[in-house]
Amino acid sequence: MEMDYLKLSDHTNWLIDFYEQRNWYQYSPFIRLNFLTEEVGELSRAIRAIEIGRDHPGEKVKSKPELRDNLVEELADTMDQVLILCGKFDVDPEKLMAASEKKLRSRFQKD
Repeated sequence: MEMDYLKLSDHTNWLIDFYEQRNWYQYSPFIRLNFLTEEVGELSRAIRAIEIGRDHPGEKVKSKPELRDNLVEELADTMDQVLILCGKFDVDPEKLMAASEKKLRSRFQKD
């Protein structure tokens, strides 16, 4: 099922509400950072499977579309943890992109 594209801030608001309804939002940013670390590990595994494969006897060999779907899922899970941290610290996620560009431009600007 293909979904319409959402604004980052709209998804963040939906996500926070979703987490609050399940009593998941209550966890502190310190605990939430551990969840982010877990998701980054799963993202790492998804990328490894695409780049060099996984020779694991307990795992079914995935097709290229399955590998791609898993990559997208893990990227989304990782992004969601960052967005929850944005909510915890009252940071507008839309401003993250501008902050990134500003930092990189100032750091690597040619004189």
